Amino acid sequence: MKLALCTDVLANLSFGEMLDRVKSYGIYGVEMTAGGWSPCPHVPTDELLASAEKLAAFRHELERRDMEIVALNCSGNPLAPGELGERHSNSSYKTIELAARLGVKKIVMMSGLPGGGPEDKIPNWIASTVSWPDYMPGVLAYQWEEVAIPWWKKFVQHARQHGIEKIAIEAFPSQLVYNASTLLKLRSAVDEMIGINLDPSHLIAMGADPIAAARKLEGAVFHVHGKDARIERGLADIDGLMETQPVTETKSRTWNYVAVGCGKDLLWWKEFFSVLRMTGYNDYVALEMEDLTMSVEAGLQTSIEALNASISR
Repeated sequence: MKLALCTDVLANLSFGEMLDRVKSYGIYGVEMTAGGWSPCPHVPTDELLASAEKLAAFRHELERRDMEIVALNCSGNPLAPGELGERHSNSSYKTIELAARLGVKKIVMMSGLPGGGPEDKIPNWIASTVSWPDYMPGVLAYQWEEVAIPWWKKFVQHARQHGIEKIAIEAFPSQLVYNASTLLKLRSAVDEMIGINLDPSHLIAMGADPIAAARKLEGAVFHVHGKDARIERGLADIDGLMETQPVTETKSRTWNYVAVGCGKDLLWWKEFFSVLRMTGYNDYVALEMEDLTMSVEAGLQTSIEALNASISR
């Protein structure tokens, strides 16, 4: 495995400055956002698609530093009702087109989340039993069968036509795909081009075990994020893991995203990567730093040190 960096954490730097900073960490792979929710600070997708000269200059900045784009990310909600879904769908299709021109074979996305029915104006996440209230089963059937599966089948065709080999979906709360089983459901219904971006932090925050998930997902792990989460002592025992406070309220939340090694210890991370390697994954691990309890630089240095000490090379 090799270490890469999700570059949005360095959004305050220009493209060239960002690449130099990443290289200073001894990292030569980057995952950059090209669509979705992100403002895409380093990838002006529309400009690069419209200008061969700008595209060539963009590639030159990477090549002269021996840097590789390991994946383009367009995480958003392409299944949302209305303008949001249209905008994120459009950016997802454009990301595929840009990836093809850059020779990038892997896209990182989220599954999206539809409304609860054709008349809904906002997405609706069903996160409790469908036994009651009795409208729940119909909502899930609509979301999967009428919206998600048709959208993804069409999108996979577009991706294949542009030479994309892997679509790595990040399992995330408030998305239709939020765990191992829902990822495998979409993969089975659509195409084996779909796999998971296994981000341990989200599974930890929902009470799942990423190591057990890695075993279940053997053959379907296409990408991995190096990102940790900490269940906060005492607080989660009282209120559980369903947390709606802003991520900035770190002191009172029942869980927080933290630098790698500040949630799970290094023994856990070593086992995680060992199991991933054992089940066939030997690709990039992209550090995603979202720890708000320390500075960006401290979080990056802490995480890089932990990942270098634990990934299976």
